[in-house]
Amino acid sequence: MKIGVIGYGSMGKMLLWKFSEAGNIGKEDLFAANRTPEKLEQAKTIAGIADNAGVASVSDILFLCVRPADLKNVIGEIKDSIKPDALVVSLNGSVTFESLHKVISAKLAKVIPSLTAEIGRSQTLVCYDAGVHDEDKQALEALLKCIGDVIELPENEMGMGSELVSCMPGFIASIFDVICTSAQGHTSLSKEQIVKMVLSTMSATGDLMLLKDMTFEDVVTRVATKGGITEEGTKVVYEGFPETADLLFEKTLEKRKLTSEKANIDFSSRA
Repeated sequence: MKIGVIGYGSMGKMLLWKFSEAGNIGKEDLFAANRTPEKLEQAKTIAGIADNAGVASVSDILFLCVRPADLKNVIGEIKDSIKPDALVVSLNGSVTFESLHKVISAKLAKVIPSLTAEIGRSQTLVCYDAGVHDEDKQALEALLKCIGDVIELPENEMGMGSELVSCMPGFIASIFDVICTSAQGHTSLSKEQIVKMVLSTMSATGDLMLLKDMTFEDVVTRVATKGGITEEGTKVVYEGFPETADLLFEKTLEKRKLTSEKANIDFSSRA
């Protein structure tokens, strides 16, 4: 099976190298293209390099890792070169299968990895168009296992799914950035030491919950003894943070909706 990656930005580069590092895809079966070919110099050691149409013509699974603004043009460029039975995988969740089919007739899937794919711990979302066969799904999911777990969702849930796995590292980082900055105002400890302590505790707490099958409530109950110090802090979080969390999802989902509408209008008007 031959794998193609069009677009060598942060996500395309990560996928290409992870596929190679997995050890079961040789250079003869891995192909890459990029708008700026010079950026692919290092990739020549692990993949065959060609233009977009050339990569599309040999790939059984073809990943489109390009910016939303470029997706329509790239598809238009390669649509006549795609192998008849190839699976075309978009990493752009904003454009619906319905819109994509206005310019391409191939079997389609969407994949949304997380930044944590870099350490092999992504919760990678996938969804499939109606024409995708079970063997296509199995092949794609087996390929994606090298970057973590794979979760299949219906297309209409990919938005919230993306908030929970793809956007979540950014949400978590911003939340704990605020906590660490606030802690600085109450201690002589350095920012570096505060961050290291919090990150290590956060990582260990997540592993503990997964390994011991604990809920958030379980952890709170174990740590926040009644009448104790931790309970005072958890009260503040439960009383003050829900409004912020609701606003976070309202804002991001609305932005996602507007982005999707704009993309789909663009595909319709230029089809």
